Amino acid sequence: MNHSIYSADRTTHLKIVVVALVAGIVVAGFSISARNTSDEGLTQTASTGVMKAGKPVAITSSGNSVVR
Repeated sequence: MNHSIYSADRTTHLKIVVVALVAGIVVAGFSISARNTSDEGLTQTASTGVMKAGKPVAITSSGNSVVR
C-alpha cells in the first residue's frame, strides 16, 4: 500500500480520480433530487392596470431648513 501520493503508482492515481469522480456524481445527483421543484409563489401576475404618468411637477425649493 502506498502511503504517500508522491510515491504512488499510476493505478493508485487512477483509483483516486475514479473515487473522486464517483463521489462528485453522487453529490450532484443528490442535490438535484433534493431541490424543491415547487413553483408556488414564484409566478408573477399583473393584478393592476397600466400606470400612466401624471402632469409634470416643478419643484423650486426643498423646504428644508439650513443649519449653520
